[in-house]
Amino acid sequence: MSKARLMMVTLAFVALPGLVLAQTSDTTSSPRIDKRQEKQHKRIDRGVKSGALNEKEAARLQKGQARVQKAEDKAMADGKMTKKERKKMEHMQDQQSKKIYREKHDKQTSKT
Repeated sequence: MSKARLMMVTLAFVALPGLVLAQTSDTTSSPRIDKRQEKQHKRIDRGVKSGALNEKEAARLQKGQARVQKAEDKAMADGKMTKKERKKMEHMQDQQSKKIYREKHDKQTSKT
């Protein structure tokens, strides 16, 4: 296989998924938001396992995650998420991420 052909095939594999995501993520689903939600849940779980989060902190953070999920569900109720709704969701997730960081790095720890 020539270098030019190999380069074209590689470029197609790299660029195609991005183009598909760009077309679908703005209108019908929110995979980026869902993925970030999952990551933030894992951060909370790891904080509990490591002892960096106590039960009350973890419960409070999970409640915040539930609020973000409820807002996402509401935004997706009509089958698509507008740019304004997406921006609001990303802001909510940013706020949650900061709260997770602060709680994990404060002086409170689990008693176990």
